[in-house]
Amino acid sequence: TLLGSDSHTPAAGAMGMLAIGSGGLDIAMAMAGEPYHVAMPEVWGVELTGELPDWCSAKDVILEMLRRHDVDGGVGRVIEYHGPGLETLTAMDRHVIANMGTELGATSTVFPADDAVKRFLAQQGREDEFRKLHAADDAEYHVTETIALDEIEPLIAEPSSPGNVVPVTEVAGDDLYQAYIGSSANPGLRDFAVPAMMVEGERVPPAVSFDVNPTSRQMLQNLTEMGHLGDLYASGARVHQAGCNGCIGMGQAPATGRNSLRTVPRNFPGRTGTREDSVFLCSPETATASALSGEITDPRTLEDTHDMTYPEWSEPEAVIVDEAALSPPPDEPGGDLEKGPNVKSLPDFERVPDSLAGPVLMKVGDDISTDEIMPAGSDVLPYRSNIPKISEWVFDQVEQGFHERAEEQGAPWLVVGGSNYGQGSSREHAALAPYHLGMRAALAVSYARIHWQNLVNFGIVPLEFTDRDDYDAIEQGDDLELPAVREELQNGSEVTVRNATRDATFTAEHTLSPRQVEVVLQGGMIEDYKY
Repeated sequence: TLLGSDSHTPAAGAMGMLAIGSGGLDIAMAMAGEPYHVAMPEVWGVELTGELPDWCSAKDVILEMLRRHDVDGGVGRVIEYHGPGLETLTAMDRHVIANMGTELGATSTVFPADDAVKRFLAQQGREDEFRKLHAADDAEYHVTETIALDEIEPLIAEPSSPGNVVPVTEVAGDDLYQAYIGSSANPGLRDFAVPAMMVEGERVPPAVSFDVNPTSRQMLQNLTEMGHLGDLYASGARVHQAGCNGCIGMGQAPATGRNSLRTVPRNFPGRTGTREDSVFLCSPETATASALSGEITDPRTLEDTHDMTYPEWSEPEAVIVDEAALSPPPDEPGGDLEKGPNVKSLPDFERVPDSLAGPVLMKVGDDISTDEIMPAGSDVLPYRSNIPKISEWVFDQVEQGFHERAEEQGAPWLVVGGSNYGQGSSREHAALAPYHLGMRAALAVSYARIHWQNLVNFGIVPLEFTDRDDYDAIEQGDDLELPAVREELQNGSEVTVRNATRDATFTAEHTLSPRQVEVVLQGGMIEDYKY
């Protein structure tokens, strides 16, 4: 098993482990010896058959899942892939699929630890660590599904949601400003080598920015050793420092309103660092074909337009392994904690009072992401350790200057959201920063798992509408009252809500466990741990 404070931690499910992403505080508490709690998910069995056709790759498989089920289809589930089609997918192909199970809302994604995993470990010089692990032959699943890999076609997610998936043919010919390969969603050697072989001897049109974000220093070394990095440079590609970079708005920001094709996992509004961006999600093949053509392109058409055959790629038996930046743990733990001038203490957390009353300072629709609640990007990320400063960007993607209204209002105030509120990144600042500004409760049709837990961890009461009509009846600015919130949280699952502005009363509910009720009433996990 693996716990990680990145929402894409489940990518490690490609190696046969149950890997779960969560907020940083959950992980810190687990490292301190506290148990990690998660609601028991259903298991969704997806059988893979056949083999992917030329010009399609693993990204098209997970895009097919998103096309079928959208961004909330995996909520409350672990996805387990099985079937004969697995034999055609490498460990890093599986990584691509497991990584973006997060975009389906899944708790995790699991593949068997089989010969593909053994080959990957051998490639990295770690074959002795391999342990075979797979589901029982008679395993039963709560939900079942089949994907015929040989029927997959090149797919693309249109702006601005990973769930807006259509065949590339539907948008082929559209204008292109940028094509971008790399990120946690396509980090494998083949995800750079295949594009490099596609552009060998070709030049990308000067009007297109062809950006390459290598996965790691090790990736750069191997691409250099194999000659692929030189081919990318010769094509006109811009090769950047290894890291998340443009995926999270740290560079490579596209022009306003211009189309950017990216192999990243998310295309939420403004995530690139450009407020009015237009980002499509696709495979490395589609991104590279589009870069070469100067417009969104079905990669299969390169056979006619560029007399190109699909590159033949096979994983090398061994690769350069770079451990130069890996430092061993110190012999003696501890030491003084030194804080720079931009490292501030956490806000004080208050116990939930007997009653709560405040205005709906923000009402948002369905599928609002943590990128919209608390953006990342080059302007914001330098202040991750400074909650008062980073709070200036709360809901900035929705309403510029929102924090000024929040500061003027003061605590307490509430947020009303639609379904799947808080999808996306595990960014706990999307709870911490609103709390600092005075948010004390949320009312949503439903929540994304990690953000829901982060709200609890930082003392914000997460309630759910029992009737969508109650959500529709509330307007931003309405004054809401929770007259007996503390008592009702302790004694049941229903909480009374009064809309004082409209003289209406309705019942909301919560799905908190008794432990979580205790945590949120205490003012969050830190306060609960203290006392």
